Amino acid sequence: MPIQLEVNLKIPRVTLRPAVGAPQVTDNSALRYTKLIHVPAVPKAGQVLQVTAGPFQTFDCSVTRADWNDERELFIVSCSYAKRSMSAEEYEALVNDAEWKSKPLF
Repeated sequence: MPIQLEVNLKIPRVTLRPAVGAPQVTDNSALRYTKLIHVPAVPKAGQVLQVTAGPFQTFDCSVTRADWNDERELFIVSCSYAKRSMSAEEYEALVNDAEWKSKPLF
């Protein structure tokens, strides 16, 4: 039976290179992206979790911790983007996906 949990994703700084103009650097250190997903079991720290963004993008994130939230009655799984850098296509899919919500840390 699948378990619903919330992914709390930390992503690296992203450099977008438009066709015209200077590259734009987006610092994501003060943001987290969250999404509700269903998984067969709650992942443990160190495991890799595959998530989707948009209709065609999937990427891996490394689980750093999983905590039970009593108020919401679900697990919140904190993850970091698995690779050192994120492609512009993955970033665009993430920020334009209505299921992913950006959440400021302060």
